[in-house]
Amino acid sequence: MLSRPTRMVMIAVLLLAAVLSACVAREDVGDAGGSAVALRLAARSGENEFARATEIRSFQFPEDHGPHFDYQTEWWYYTGNLTSDDGQRFGYQFTIFRRALAPGAPPGGGSLSTNQVYFAHIALTDVAEGEHFFEERFSRGAADLAGAQAAPFEAWVEDWRVEAKGPGAEKVQITAATAEFELSLLLEAEKPIVMHGESGLSAKSDEPGNASYYLSFTRMQAGGTLVVGDKTFSVSGPSWFDHEWSTSVLDEGTVGWDWFGLQLDDGRELMLYYIRQADGSIGPISGGTYIAADGEARSLTSSEIQITAVSTWYSDESGAEYPSGWQISLPSLDMNLTIEPWIDAQEMRVSFTYWEGAVRITGEEGGTALSGSGYVELTGYLESMEGVLS
Repeated sequence: MLSRPTRMVMIAVLLLAAVLSACVAREDVGDAGGSAVALRLAARSGENEFARATEIRSFQFPEDHGPHFDYQTEWWYYTGNLTSDDGQRFGYQFTIFRRALAPGAPPGGGSLSTNQVYFAHIALTDVAEGEHFFEERFSRGAADLAGAQAAPFEAWVEDWRVEAKGPGAEKVQITAATAEFELSLLLEAEKPIVMHGESGLSAKSDEPGNASYYLSFTRMQAGGTLVVGDKTFSVSGPSWFDHEWSTSVLDEGTVGWDWFGLQLDDGRELMLYYIRQADGSIGPISGGTYIAADGEARSLTSSEIQITAVSTWYSDESGAEYPSGWQISLPSLDMNLTIEPWIDAQEMRVSFTYWEGAVRITGEEGGTALSGSGYVELTGYLESMEGVLS
C-alpha cells in the first residue's frame, strides 16, 4: 500500500539540486565529498545498505515517534481545516521530512558534519480571500539547524518546529512563520494511533522490502492563533498527522498519485489513494484505510474504491492541469462522497510542483447525509514521477 508520506520520499529526491548546492558548499556531509553526496542522494533506495521494511514489527512509543536513522526517508506531516471565531475558514499544511545520505545516526557534539538532510513545507489556504501561501526550506541535520528526536518528541528545520507537550506525540505544538503568515497551534489526538496496511507495514509492491512503516493520528483537535498579514485570528478545527519511514521506491511505470485524507463530521476518517500508471490505468496497490468513530481501523482494497474526477483546474503558473472535484463511491460501506476544493489554486510550486489543498465533503450513507473536510494531494500532473526519478 502506498501511503501518504511516501509522496515526500519522492519529493525529497527531487530536491537534489538544492540539497547538493547547500551540502557541497559546506566542506562535507559526514565523511562524503561532493561527488559522493551526489551519488548517495541520486541512488535508488536500498543501494546504500539502508534498513528495509520487510516484516511486521512491534512499535514502541514514544521511541517510534522519533527518527529512524537506519532508513533512508522519514516524514512527519500535519494538515487541517481551521475555522476562526468569526467563521472564516483556513487550511494548513506543515511537513518536516528527513532524507539520509548514509544509514546511522548523525555525529553529535555540535559537529557540522552530518549524514542527514531535513526539508520542510508549509502552506496556508485563506478561503475567504481565495489565497494560497506556501514556502519551503531545507537544512542539514547538524548543529541544531534541523533534526528530530523521540523523547520528548520534536522535529524542526530552523525555527519551524513541532514539539511534544506530553510524553509522546499525542499532544504537540506547531510553531512556524513566513513573510505572509504565522502559525501557532496546539494539537491533541482524539483517537488512538492508526497502523495502516498490515499492522503498520505498508507494502508498495510485491518486491520484498519495498514497503514502509506507516502510522497516523487521523483526528487531532487543533486550536491556537493564526496571523495573516496584519490580522490575527483565534482558530480551531480537525487536523491529521502522518508518520512514515522507509527505504523504498515506486514501481516502474508509475506516473503519480492522488491521495485523500478525509475527516467526516460524525467522527470517522478515510485515507484513500490511487496510483496512476503511464498507460492510464490505476495501479493494483491502490487502496486505503477506513477508521470508525471508535478508532477501529480496517484496510480497503482498490476494488472497494471508485474515484471519479468531475472537473479540472489549469495552473497558469506551472502549466499543469489537475482534477478539481471528485465523486467517491465506497460500495462496501454503502457510502458516496462528493469532494470539492475550498479554492482551486492550492498548488505547491516548490522544488517539485504538486497540488495539496483543503477540501470539503458532502455525501450520503444509506440515505443519511454526510459532511466533513479534509486534504488532497496530487502529483505527476506536471511531469511523470518515473521520468523524474530515473
